[in-house]
Amino acid sequence: MQLQSILKSMDNISEWTGRIFVWLIIPLTIVVVYEVISRRVFNAPNIWATEVTNYIYGPHFMLAAAYTLLYKAHVSIDIIYGKFSPRTCGIMDIITHLVFFFPFCTIVLIQGILFAQTSWSIHETSESAALSIVPLIKTVIPVTFALLLIQGIANFIRSIMLVAKGKEI
Repeated sequence: MQLQSILKSMDNISEWTGRIFVWLIIPLTIVVVYEVISRRVFNAPNIWATEVTNYIYGPHFMLAAAYTLLYKAHVSIDIIYGKFSPRTCGIMDIITHLVFFFPFCTIVLIQGILFAQTSWSIHETSESAALSIVPLIKTVIPVTFALLLIQGIANFIRSIMLVAKGKEI
């Protein structure tokens, strides 16, 4: 019962970060609509609009990754998984987590931390829009991969339990 509680807590982190950061779509839409109207109707494009769009879309896309993993909405090869028993699928999940998921997330987390630290230490700004939020945006990378690792650990534990008990917990 305690393991289920821990797993539920890990899932809740992904659930709430997804629910919070999905709302970035609203300011993203506002900026895009503003730029389209400005460019097409008034023939007055803004240099900053593309950059701001990227700065909003990046966190929107990345910070919802753990939420997407929670709901198994990432790309997968269901045609192969559908041919195997749940226990075999669990074994395949364990192997792919150990060989691909954990090493990749760990490397990107470590490199992302270094990348963000460098950005903070030099007080990086954007060239075209002179925005001082670049370090904050770059901090999204390690935060994203920390969140992915948390959800990945929860999924990994579930796969181990599936193999051991033959059913999902």
